[in-house]
Amino acid sequence: DFCLSELRYQYPAELIPQKHTPSSYLRYLVEQGISKRFADGLTSRPDILTTIEKELALIELKRYEHFFITVYDIVKFAKQQHILYQGRGSAANSVVCYCLEITAVDPRQVDVLFERFISAERDEEPDIDVDFEHERREEVIQYIYAKYGRHRTALAATVTTFRTKSALREVGKALSINETQLDYFVKNINHRDKSISWQTQIGDLGFQQQPLQSQNFIHLVESIRGFPRHLSQHVGGFVISSGPLYELVPVENAAMQDRTVIQWDKDDLESLGLLKVDVLALGMLSAIRKSFDLIQQHYGYRWSIAQITSLNDDQQVYGMIQKADTVGVFQIESRAQMSMLPRLKPSSYYDLVVQIAIVRPGPIQGGMVHPFLTNRDHPERIQYPSEALKKVLKRTNGVPIFQEQVIKIAMVAAGFSGGEADQLRRAMGTWKKNGELEKYGGKLMKGMQENGYQADYAKRIFEQIKGFGEYGFPESHSASFAVLAYVSSWLKYYYPAAFYVGLLNSWPMGFYSPSQLLEDAKRHSVSVLPLCINQSSYDHKLEYYQQKWAIRLGLRLIKGLSKDTAIALCEQRPSEGFTTTSEVKRLVVKQDYLEALASADVFQGLAQHRYQARWELMNTQDNLALFEDNAEHQSDNSAFVPQPANEVENLLEDYQSSGVSIQRHPIALLRQAGLLPHYTPANQLQHIPHQQLVTVVGMVVGRQRPGTSKGVTFMTLEDDTGNINVIVWLATARYQQKHFLKSTIVQVKGMLERGDGGVTHIIAGKIQDKSMLLDTFNIKSRDFH
Repeated sequence: DFCLSELRYQYPAELIPQKHTPSSYLRYLVEQGISKRFADGLTSRPDILTTIEKELALIELKRYEHFFITVYDIVKFAKQQHILYQGRGSAANSVVCYCLEITAVDPRQVDVLFERFISAERDEEPDIDVDFEHERREEVIQYIYAKYGRHRTALAATVTTFRTKSALREVGKALSINETQLDYFVKNINHRDKSISWQTQIGDLGFQQQPLQSQNFIHLVESIRGFPRHLSQHVGGFVISSGPLYELVPVENAAMQDRTVIQWDKDDLESLGLLKVDVLALGMLSAIRKSFDLIQQHYGYRWSIAQITSLNDDQQVYGMIQKADTVGVFQIESRAQMSMLPRLKPSSYYDLVVQIAIVRPGPIQGGMVHPFLTNRDHPERIQYPSEALKKVLKRTNGVPIFQEQVIKIAMVAAGFSGGEADQLRRAMGTWKKNGELEKYGGKLMKGMQENGYQADYAKRIFEQIKGFGEYGFPESHSASFAVLAYVSSWLKYYYPAAFYVGLLNSWPMGFYSPSQLLEDAKRHSVSVLPLCINQSSYDHKLEYYQQKWAIRLGLRLIKGLSKDTAIALCEQRPSEGFTTTSEVKRLVVKQDYLEALASADVFQGLAQHRYQARWELMNTQDNLALFEDNAEHQSDNSAFVPQPANEVENLLEDYQSSGVSIQRHPIALLRQAGLLPHYTPANQLQHIPHQQLVTVVGMVVGRQRPGTSKGVTFMTLEDDTGNINVIVWLATARYQQKHFLKSTIVQVKGMLERGDGGVTHIIAGKIQDKSMLLDTFNIKSRDFH
């Protein structure tokens, strides 16, 4: 007769001082936050004070005080340790969260909707997501374990299911299909081409088995797709309890040391109403913090996110954004975002909030992008069916862009309560799976018509809601991201060298490789200094060069060199620097590490070239006492070592050893060698008329096929003058699949198109693989991320 309802979860209570109740202590913390967040004490904004009182009353009614105080304690620890963090998601709808410094979304700049976060009708725990620096999140995790004990806190789990690739591999192994053959099929199936099934594709690739085995293979793969494969650790959902957690749910040690995991899927935790705090990791926060540290060290200024956002909108920064000069900038760096920036022309913080949200499947599928841009250019044409809806839609030019607006439309136009409107939001998220949204259509349209709205308008609103599908973007989420988008743009504009070093020292993260970031740095007049055994540290750093700060490459780039060895090498380096390669050889034991250092040309100050350095490091006689510190003996031994044949040979070894080169761009070298046909460089495309045939050549640095693109792939090429956006229609990609998918350098003949805001792209006609010109060129594009 056991029932789950018999289990009772209790919040941890030790954070409440003895003289306070949970409600009085939360109010005390909020009042302290008001004095920090609002310099005038909100005397001029009684509406915000009213909202705070409303939130506090609802929090007390639902008894969520411990939840807010627990999250406050976690972010307070992060602040004390100088760990950057940023609350996001639905919590950004709360002014209380803003006062507690959990989120940075200022309610004076966005229209918050607390019902999106907590409602009286919804008996469900609120959800607060906090991003921390990705390299320091573990400090926060261990603080939580240390404070509450591993018997009272654990990470949530998530069920990982079979997808097509993993199903193909597992079934293939079970049926004893040759692994080499199986690997070939898995790697060459185009999973993004939805018009041709994977079964047809493997047949075209030459999959031949006995008829019965082939039928079994296809049947079994289809049978296990979507079936649970294993239980894995959630990215950061922490559950904290008052008593032993294992009395409520089964727990186990995680694979990672000093971590505990709940054995239930995260969605099942809602059955017990368990407090879950999402402690997430964000690379951009690490990059921003490192940039701040560099600026303080080398420029003498100490900046913070709050300081930068407290300044007025800087139109010089927005001028850079409007030109889509956003490589490396948070959230607005993708090809799709760059295409929208010159059209939307953001000039304020709220414009950035819209910019981030509008380049999403929801607004695109809902047909909201073009009406928004048209209304933005012609505000005098906007017509609102009522004053109530004008208040909801005015900020987004009469077009609903955010989930919160859809909820408010339901509330003000159709008479939905806050709880009913939130149920509508949930139905929006699952309507494709279970059709739940349809049952709200009648109520919405009937309510709007009863309130005086035309039936056609009500139907159009509902169709837009369905267009959002699973992809409608919350304004609160976008508002949190816009803060970091602006701060990273501000850093790029005013402190470009520190900005790039912060990014490079936080990599892997973001959309671009170190090579692409360094190319962009050069285009912004930032000098890049080579790897050097006497000047480089493990991390990249700033170095004063030609009367301004330049980037000195760090040893972290070198492939095959361990981090511990690189750090030890820097720590043991003599104050005057190494004078011979044999000094380094005596410190670095493994020959592989010495080879990696030589290949990366770090000894250029000690040897004439990398081949000579490699020769010297291979010479075992230098280890004998007789030849210690005998530089003349070293140079004699290497007198007959040939030099690199040409600049291309040096460039190739740069890329093979470190993935970057500060020599001339590969396309420039190929052009100088006369190996390329006549083509138009990236920086000259602006002079080519609309709809004229053009030829471009570049390295493939990215391929993308969004879910809303109907099979269209967006390819980004890079030459020595900039980036080129290429659009590849599905038929073109399918017909020229080998050249399109596997090439590192391509020549594209196609038609140039120039859209709104001067956005330029090439519609691909013929794609030719030119990779063989640098067939040992070891660089990979960032495909389909």
